[in-house]
Amino acid sequence: MTPDERVADLLATFDNEGRDLGDLLCDRHPADAVAFTVVQPDLTFRDLTYGELAESSRRFAVALGELGVQPGDRVATLMGKSADFVTTVLGIWRAGAVHVPLFTAFAPPAIGLRLKGSAATVVVTDASQRAKLAPSEDLPADDARRVIVAGEAGEGELALADLLAAADPSKAPVVERKGSDELVRLFTSGTTGTPKGVPIPVKALATFVIYLEYGLDVTADDVYWNAADPGWAYGLYYGIAGPLAAGRRNILLQAGFSPETTWKVITELGVTNLAAAPTVFRSLRSAETPAPAGIDLRRISSAGEPLNPDVVTWGAETLGAEIHDTYGQTELGMSIVNGWHPDVYADIRHGSMGRAMPGWKAAVLKEESDEIAEPGELGRVVIDLAGSPLMWFTGYVDAPEKTAERFSADGRWYYTGDAGQMDADGFLYFSARDDDVIIMAGYRIGPFEVESVLVGDPRVAESAVVGVPDALRGEVVEAFVVLAPGETPSAELATELKNRVKTKLAAHLYPREIHFVSQLPKTPSGKIQRFQLRKERTEEISKA
Repeated sequence: MTPDERVADLLATFDNEGRDLGDLLCDRHPADAVAFTVVQPDLTFRDLTYGELAESSRRFAVALGELGVQPGDRVATLMGKSADFVTTVLGIWRAGAVHVPLFTAFAPPAIGLRLKGSAATVVVTDASQRAKLAPSEDLPADDARRVIVAGEAGEGELALADLLAAADPSKAPVVERKGSDELVRLFTSGTTGTPKGVPIPVKALATFVIYLEYGLDVTADDVYWNAADPGWAYGLYYGIAGPLAAGRRNILLQAGFSPETTWKVITELGVTNLAAAPTVFRSLRSAETPAPAGIDLRRISSAGEPLNPDVVTWGAETLGAEIHDTYGQTELGMSIVNGWHPDVYADIRHGSMGRAMPGWKAAVLKEESDEIAEPGELGRVVIDLAGSPLMWFTGYVDAPEKTAERFSADGRWYYTGDAGQMDADGFLYFSARDDDVIIMAGYRIGPFEVESVLVGDPRVAESAVVGVPDALRGEVVEAFVVLAPGETPSAELATELKNRVKTKLAAHLYPREIHFVSQLPKTPSGKIQRFQLRKERTEEISKA
């Protein structure tokens, strides 16, 4: 089957009438096959089979119905990666309801914004997160909202375990859905403004599977681990929904991230296909605990932010495979990839996030018009809707103005809001978000290029580059640097890093200032918030 034929096959499965999500995501898979391996905080683990998940999710769907949840109602989860979480999410979908993920690192204001924006009628929370749902200024009391507690529930509270035990799985509803029906309501990270609700339809499952197959090349023989948190798009799309749709196993780690834990999971479970954010790989590379001998991953992929070329090389030398960069958004899923599948594989071009995935067509438009940019010309990265049958995003919830900003007037283009360039062979190179582009004395500078050179120095763990106001040049480049363990900030080191950029990139691109910091501001999903650094420096300069 060709990639185009596979796209059509998946769209026929998921973008159609009368879809039974319980069957598509669980029941049609072998009952004894492992759906998820859950690694406990003490690093012991248990396998959850599709048969076990079928029964538990049916029970939860029944329980939701008894609580009055109707198809189309929103049900939120404030839960870590666990068997209870997977049971809850699949039960929500069996009931025809819409899943609203809440990241467990959220504080009450962020939770309140999403609950209000989704009008969720039920929230399922881990006991450890329950206090965040207490009525407050940020989260007003709502008598219509029911709270279900996974774990030890308080007096008078609904306990997930009790609801599951009391429900009769034979009475689980079969709710028919169509491809355009809402499956998930996920809110954007708020990196560039107030978080917006993204309605993710059933049809999106087709592109989730395409990415698993062609982007990551997850096969039946793989031990696949998507290490991202399912409170965010990459972890939810490709750690939960995609594997369920494809009938593939994923690993859910309940413990917090550490290099030692990561190495232990990879070695003890025999991981062969690993997907994670660049922060994970940078942390592993600079950790005091080296990679154990014998690690030989078959496929390694990265998403969330551009991947520094030196980290790609480190992966090949240390982990057994180059790390393939991939690109996507909450509104798209992954759409531009350095694909691993033999039908789309190509040698990595360092600095490139790859080519459009099957079912997608990407382009770069000129800065001031919707005309195709010349190869190598910096412009605006867009999705060509005329050639993207897997495109599923149609607009934000209750935000017509923001929706209009994403689409061209003629409906041809979806504007990603990112800047980049495309070479003559269709490989795309990310430069920056539109608002991260630095314009210095007429030069347009993407921070990623400078960051990659800085991180290429083994003494540097992470870096973020921003433009700050300058009376002569308009803006100048400054860098914020997190040093590797054991390294000490100094004026001499700052000078060496500046000279490194001059010699390895270009003289005019070097950072005029190097700020050594202990950490960089990031969204909960791990994306660097350059706008925060830019704002702080602008305020400092204005007061000087």
